[in-house]
Amino acid sequence: MSTPFPFTAVVGQDDLRLALLLNAVSPAVGGVLVRGEKGTAKSTAVRALSALMPALDVVVGCRFSCDPDSPDPACPDGPHEPGAFETRPARMVELPVGASEDRLVGALDIERALAEGVKAFEPGLLADAHRGILYVDEVNLLHDHLVDLLLDAAAMGASYVEREGVSVRHAARFLLVGTMNPEEGELRPQLLDRFGLTVEVAASREPDQRVEVVRRRLAHDDDPAAFAERWADEEAAVRARIVAARALLPSVRLGDGALRQIAATCAAFEVDGMRADIVMARTATALAAWAGRTDVVAEDVRQAALLALPHRRRRSPFDAPGLDEDKLDETLEEFGGRDDTGPDDAGAGRDGDLSEDDRGDDGPDDDGPGGGGGRPAPDAGPDGGDTGARPEAGQDGEPQPSGASERSAVRAAEPFRTKALSVPGIGEGAAGRRSRARTEHGRTTGARRPRGALTKLHLAATVQAAAPHQRARGRSGPGLVVRRDDLRQATREGREGNLVLFVVDASGSMAARQRMSAVKGAVLSLLLDAYQRRDKVGLVTFRGAAAELALPPTSSVDAAAVRLESLPTGGRTPLAAGLLKAHDVLRVERLRDPARRALVVVVTDGRATGGPEPVALAGRAARLFAADGVACVVVDCESGPVRLGLAGQLAGELGGAAVTLEELRADSIAGLVKDVQGTSRRAA
Repeated sequence: MSTPFPFTAVVGQDDLRLALLLNAVSPAVGGVLVRGEKGTAKSTAVRALSALMPALDVVVGCRFSCDPDSPDPACPDGPHEPGAFETRPARMVELPVGASEDRLVGALDIERALAEGVKAFEPGLLADAHRGILYVDEVNLLHDHLVDLLLDAAAMGASYVEREGVSVRHAARFLLVGTMNPEEGELRPQLLDRFGLTVEVAASREPDQRVEVVRRRLAHDDDPAAFAERWADEEAAVRARIVAARALLPSVRLGDGALRQIAATCAAFEVDGMRADIVMARTATALAAWAGRTDVVAEDVRQAALLALPHRRRRSPFDAPGLDEDKLDETLEEFGGRDDTGPDDAGAGRDGDLSEDDRGDDGPDDDGPGGGGGRPAPDAGPDGGDTGARPEAGQDGEPQPSGASERSAVRAAEPFRTKALSVPGIGEGAAGRRSRARTEHGRTTGARRPRGALTKLHLAATVQAAAPHQRARGRSGPGLVVRRDDLRQATREGREGNLVLFVVDASGSMAARQRMSAVKGAVLSLLLDAYQRRDKVGLVTFRGAAAELALPPTSSVDAAAVRLESLPTGGRTPLAAGLLKAHDVLRVERLRDPARRALVVVVTDGRATGGPEPVALAGRAARLFAADGVACVVVDCESGPVRLGLAGQLAGELGGAAVTLEELRADSIAGLVKDVQGTSRRAA
């Protein structure tokens, strides 16, 4: 067995270590979500925590880790007789992102059911994690069906299995720890709220600290046992402190003054529901116990807010979690001074704390509603045109910059809710919420003979296939005689995530400020939709003389929003270059992820300028998409009293449908989906 990196040897990351230790002291805090860039010791610190958890007394032979002092009366291995128990270390169970539902919650023991004719339950990872740690690396990539099961277990403290003739309930109380890289996509709000605390981590920019990180990592890799021995005393001290804090925890008093500060803080930051108040109260109590005190002081409340509220405050999906510490201090000061627990000694709250200071790691707070964004250009008229600009030939009368001039980025208009665009047919891509697909998880639609390894047994179909042959096979006992040819694979249908590739016209013909603001608002709305449906997104822009892959396909929708916000405009309209760049991106992505289908959203007024025969070249490029059967939508951005209908012509060449910016907001977008599907079927 490999020797884990010692918890106390982790360099820096004070907030991360403190959050993990508070959960070790009080598992009722509700777990930790660790957000940060790759290579910041997220997984190392979590795995090291399990070595510090106090050992457990469990009933001998119980697969569900029942406490001998208070065994679960509904335990499937019960009832348990008093007396026999054993002591073992607390477990850290790791949930793989690609785990099956059966592996998580357990299922019927198929082997015993078929061989012995009995119904027996085979426990899953939730049973293994009871009274221990359930760790999910890259939790933001976890499939939705597993997220739903985790939510149920976290809410009820138990796992219920009702399937394949098995009805089982067992306790499942665990410390939920997840790590994620925000660049790869965000979490569903329901799961995000289930994590008691959240911590932002980043690599240190201090050379001395980085040197120490490398030194310790190399020393551990060279001789793990010797390195662990060097830190044994520190590990033992922290382990003893956890035990002492757990013993002290029931004696910690949370006074009315501290409760008022907690309630006022949650109200000030407009968090939803009451879970934040409860988590803050439990965290402040654990902080006091960790510091060896029996009273909660104002500094405990402040630290609890920094850990429990950043991921719960109301924010746009593209806003990073964070907390305005000035506002927090003002709220605590306003509602402080009335605590009946004694003097408000801020310094006492830091006694023995692993943190070196009181700051959060979230960086500067955002500007709140209406803050940030692009700056308006000087001398802009009502339509965003500026004095002296020459209209480009063939345009609809809007003043535009001449040549390759460039305008600064404008801020996107407010996003709006859109209805779903979907790719026609049935795919086999990664689980998501956009288009129909054959998936490993979803509603069962039938059975078939397995091609390759059997992954999802259709029990009824298997029994039905084997039943007529029992006499010929000489069956004599209760078990069913099953051969390989009898096995049937369950076919299931769910939803998949797609690659939504945005191809955005940033040329001079789109440069009117109001129009470009509306265009960005529309694209931002579609990005929000992609975020909710767990798609990958990419962004291609074209302007001047060429096209650019502004954002390679990624699961980080917020990264696309950032690139969109800073997008400048100006120059000619190389539409063909934009389409060819998008076609090349799709070609590469098909090699990387052949199962993920694409939806191309072209945002343009349909004009093509620059170079020889730009319109004909754009038409030839568009027909490449139609030939490949790629689902395409053109968002028509043409405005003004005279409209040329070029975007509609482009949609026809692409084999897709066109929709105006106004129609994108309306119910008629449902008709657009039908048009996309119908056109794609005709192309196929």
